[in-house]
Amino acid sequence: MKRLSPDGHFEPEFVEGVRAIFEEKIVFNQVLGLKLSEITPTVVKARLEMKPDLVGHFAYNRVHGGVISASLDALGGLACLVAKAARHMDQTPTQRLDFFLKIGTIDLRIDYLRQGIGTHFDMRAEVLRLGSRVGSTRMEFFGPDGQLMAAGSGAYIVS
Repeated sequence: MKRLSPDGHFEPEFVEGVRAIFEEKIVFNQVLGLKLSEITPTVVKARLEMKPDLVGHFAYNRVHGGVISASLDALGGLACLVAKAARHMDQTPTQRLDFFLKIGTIDLRIDYLRQGIGTHFDMRAEVLRLGSRVGSTRMEFFGPDGQLMAAGSGAYIVS
């Protein structure tokens, strides 16, 4: 049975496959400009560079709330995928990448805490619980200064 590396990370083939699907094949993530910065079995992180297409309020150059929600939703689902993949290290990376076909949002809650103003935003998602059918996550959206701008929780079907 394959195991995670001693430092708790996935093999490069799986990580690159996740990155390719998340950043390129999911076209909406590509439109948003989501870029993964860390993928571990317990936490996934991403960055979003601000661009004119993401503005929700023209007077303040503030990121649209829907961009925040969609970004956190995508990252929450990804967190469930990699957590599930970590439980199935006996399967090949390609087999584990097929888990993308089964992930879907059941419930999502986003709390907007501060205005989304900045040059870029960092996000973090972690799985709170992963069952055989449903996973629960907590997500955070940070400004360039590291200040928490939004927080979310989600439930995802994983089977």
